[in-house]
Amino acid sequence: MIGRRGWGSERGAAAVEFALILPILVLILFGVIEFGGVYNAQLMVTGAAREAARDMAIHGAVNDAAEVARAAAIGIPEGALDVTVAPATCAEGTDITVTVVYDRPFLTGLFGSTVELTGLATRRCQG
Repeated sequence: MIGRRGWGSERGAAAVEFALILPILVLILFGVIEFGGVYNAQLMVTGAAREAARDMAIHGAVNDAAEVARAAAIGIPEGALDVTVAPATCAEGTDITVTVVYDRPFLTGLFGSTVELTGLATRRCQG
């Protein structure tokens, strides 16, 4: 009968297996962190577009609507949002569309440098 010593030592097997699986675990961890950050930024951009469309539908001022969008995007650097309002005037009974675009940089750089996030909202003008 061959004992355990006959097959050789397995003392380092766990360390080798851990070393092989660690890069995959780290990649998954960074992926979850990046996805969470991008998803949060997408929610902020969409919320900013909704707030700007609401302000534009009520007040009809394009510059004020853009400022409302920038103020609603909490956590996004000032000046990083590109706000577009179409049409530029808000006549009663017409629809106004606000598009907010944000190029969010990735934290790690493993998945590229930036991702473009777009928020879109449409409201009926109140006049």
